[in-house]
Amino acid sequence: MRTVLFALLFAATVIAQTPSVIPPPPDVAAPPKDAKKTPSGLASKVIQPGTGKEHPVSDELVTVNYTGWTTDGKMFDSSVTKGRSATFPLNRVISGWTEGLQQMVVGEKRRFWIPESLAYKGQRDPKGMLVFDVELLGMPGRAPADVKAPPADAKRTASGLAYKVLQKGDGKAHPKATDMVMVHYSGWTTNGKMFDSSVVSGQPLTFPLNGVIPGWTEGVQLMVEGEKTRFWIPEALAYKGQPGSPQGMLVFDVELLRIN
Repeated sequence: MRTVLFALLFAATVIAQTPSVIPPPPDVAAPPKDAKKTPSGLASKVIQPGTGKEHPVSDELVTVNYTGWTTDGKMFDSSVTKGRSATFPLNRVISGWTEGLQQMVVGEKRRFWIPESLAYKGQRDPKGMLVFDVELLGMPGRAPADVKAPPADAKRTASGLAYKVLQKGDGKAHPKATDMVMVHYSGWTTNGKMFDSSVVSGQPLTFPLNGVIPGWTEGVQLMVEGEKTRFWIPEALAYKGQPGSPQGMLVFDVELLRIN
């Protein structure tokens, strides 16, 4: 988990580390008349409608892009300028975020005006009302809807491996079994329980492709860089019922970042 995020999210010291500054919105000084307000004092306005249907709950993981300003227009933190999104438990950040993101769906971008009582309560910088543009990218802890079994449009190999491309890649070459690869991944059992995720930890995994379970060795060789694929790996190609390992068919979302 990104402990640095929990400790330093929105800290003023980030200013010196960001390579550029995003200009503040024209309504940074105060919520406009068309902003919606909650009983707590949180104000928000949808900047971009989302494509999702479900809202995150208070204790689940979310992945976002965000930029924050003080009401005088000074940017103090931004995942956008850092070039990487942030993943964190929704109940581990300031209360304005915990409340506000529960109103959102995936793909939505919303502007929040967070009063000091829902931010740092004057106990640390930045003080006063804070303004954030937040885009909800995903809820990585949630299992995919088809986690129980491969859907009809999934492709199958002779070994019994099933897969479906979720995002096409821009690479041309496929890795060989002897190659080192870097991936981001999340894995679930078929009852929807996540058991491992580099997305949640924020650290991609690099490994020799012939040093993992057979379903990965076979499946990742079908991919190109930039591709994201969902695999349904039967137990015979996974941990084969070994005690202490995830049992049964396993489902992985794998993004091939690089062939080393």
